[in-house]
Amino acid sequence: MRIQDFFDVSRFDGILKDWSDATGLATIAVDKEGNYISGEIGFTDFCMKYTRGSEEGCRRCVHCDNTGTGTYFCHAGLMDFSVDIVVEDEVLGKIIGGQVLPSEPDESKFRELAVELKINPDDYIRALSKVPVKTEKSIRAAAQLLGNLINMIVNLEYQKSKTNNLVEHMDSDISSAVELINEIDRKSADLDKIENKQRILSLNASIEAARAGEYGRGFNVVANEVGKLSSNSAEINKSIKVSIRELDDVIKHLDSCR
Repeated sequence: MRIQDFFDVSRFDGILKDWSDATGLATIAVDKEGNYISGEIGFTDFCMKYTRGSEEGCRRCVHCDNTGTGTYFCHAGLMDFSVDIVVEDEVLGKIIGGQVLPSEPDESKFRELAVELKINPDDYIRALSKVPVKTEKSIRAAAQLLGNLINMIVNLEYQKSKTNNLVEHMDSDISSAVELINEIDRKSADLDKIENKQRILSLNASIEAARAGEYGRGFNVVANEVGKLSSNSAEINKSIKVSIRELDDVIKHLDSCR
């Protein structure tokens, strides 16, 4: 199962952008294969252009991406988060992001990091100055809020999709049931014709047996059996018609509840 099968992923951009504008945190949505299903929202040059733009920085960032869970500190000292999108106990994607400082940065430490990553320290510090600073408590709360919101919306759409599929199957089953009722009804009409022919045959046989007198006794037994068969057929056919009417009432009730 994929999110794209039942959810319009273009909706992620609007939701994530509003949330990012309100919290100052960067975010992006990915599917279970790691493919982006939203735009990169609120990401900073400090992280994307400089840290990930360096060979060593990118290696460290990828390691954090693969191992970081919940809300955590990245290798550069910023806070990031990763929240699973779960439907029926299956992880279908993630909301990841963060890229915020939990406190005012120590410029000297970031200059040292720039040297390690082979980044111009002055450029790195200028980019660092544009990184939002939030309290750790607010960062964790914002990440949890976003995770709860996204999971609620995605699961609602999933349930809606399941309901729509159920209705479609119900429509198909109702149509099939109606066709079956019509077919049984047609065959019941054929039974009516056979029943009438049996009744006439029994009556004619009885008349001929009476005319034959002593010699017609055996034929009279056959005539009586044909008459019984006609009566039994009539009772069975009557029962079938009652069942058809009851089934038809049930189908009409189901159809009205759609």
